[in-house]
Formats: sequence, structure tokens, C-alpha cells
Amino acid sequence: MLTLVLPAYNEARRIAATLTRCAEYFRGRGIEAEIILADDGSEDATPDTFHRAKIGLPHRGLTYKVLQLQHRGKGAAVRAGVNAASGDPIVFLDADLTIPVEIIDLFLEALATGADIAIASRYVSGSIVDRPWWRRLMGDVYRFAVHLLVPTGIRDTQCGGKMYTSEAAKELFSRQRLDGFAFDAEVLFLARRAGYRVREIAFALHQRKDSRIDFLRDSPRMFRDLFLIRVNALRGVYGR
Repeated sequence: MLTLVLPAYNEARRIAATLTRCAEYFRGRGIEAEIILADDGSEDATPDTFHRAKIGLPHRGLTYKVLQLQHRGKGAAVRAGVNAASGDPIVFLDADLTIPVEIIDLFLEALATGADIAIASRYVSGSIVDRPWWRRLMGDVYRFAVHLLVPTGIRDTQCGGKMYTSEAAKELFSRQRLDGFAFDAEVLFLARRAGYRVREIAFALHQRKDSRIDFLRDSPRMFRDLFLIRVNALRGVYGR
């Protein structure tokens, strides 16, 4: 059984459509799965909408779970989802499905051929990226900072679609500490130190919708967190 974690914050407008699309994908592929909504303290009706939506969806081979969490950030929500997961492998996707659920096909192929972790990447051959110029620019700046401060050996740490073997996910998320958006870089930094095999997967990104990231507000914290990863590593916070 596969576990899909959907971290969400105030996604009541989209979560029913997302859940329906994911359930139809799993049913069409004949994949048994648990779908976990890791609700990051939403102030709207995200959890209730999820519960209502699941009533009319297939339940044979599929289970649905909601984690109602305090609002701490996407990193904390994904970590809680991983901790609650009983499937193997464990995948997480952003609740708006900017990265389509069908990428799971490629993730599964990567794990079947030796990877421990498969991640969506905007910077590998074959990827198609359609998003506003300012998002591309800010992404490139942050990507440079990641490579400078938190070497991961990965071209793209921040895409909201990743799959882990259960063993890798449980081990890495038990050691990561950040609650915000920089958790991805932290986990992949730990994965490199631990010797896990990571494969980047090309995909098509069409990102013209609203974003949860406000760069003017969130950038200082995101760059601060990159420094914190380095400090934590030097202090031995992460262990081996």
C-alpha cells in the first residue's frame, strides 16, 4: 500500500477536486493507497470539505485520513503525515496538484530501479516550466543559496512532489527540524549525508495560479532557515 500525504493550508476551494483526482488515479492504476490530509491549522473548511468529498469516492483499496494540526508550516505538516503513514512508499504532493498526481508513475519506476527518493525537478532535461518571470527569478536566487549553503547534489530541492521509500522517509523526517518551506532542502541535505540515492524526475509545470509563498514576507525566513541548517549540522543536531 502506498501513502499519499497532502499538506494543506486553507485549501477548501480545491481539496475536493484534488481528492477526487487522486482517488480516480489510484483506482485507474489498481493501486491500494491511503490518502492523508495533513491540515496545517486551516482557518477555512478544508478538513470538513475533505470529509464530505471522500463520502462519494471509492473506498475499496483506498483509505482516507485527516490530521488536524496546529498552524506551524508546511514542513511540520509533511513531517506529521510521514509519521502517521503506514504505507510504503510514501509520497507527498502539494494540495493544488501543480505537480500532477500522474507523476507517481515515474516516481514508482525510479524506486523500482534503485532510487530511495524520487523528486520532481524543474531543472533537468525534459522539464517544461511555464510560470511568471518573477517566480522563476526568485526560484533561481533561492536555488543558488541552497547550493551555496546546503549542498545536496540536487538541482531542484523545492518542488512540491517527492516520493520516499518508507525506510528513508521515517529515518530522515525523524531527524529534520524545520517547520517552514526550507524543510525540503534540509531533508535532501540529510539524505546526501546518509547516502540515500535520489533521482530527479522531469515534468511539465504550468504555474499561473496564486501561490502560498509571499516572497517579500517569506524570503527572509527561508534564507535564515538555510543558515540554520548549516548551524545545526555543525552543532551535531542531526546526529550522523
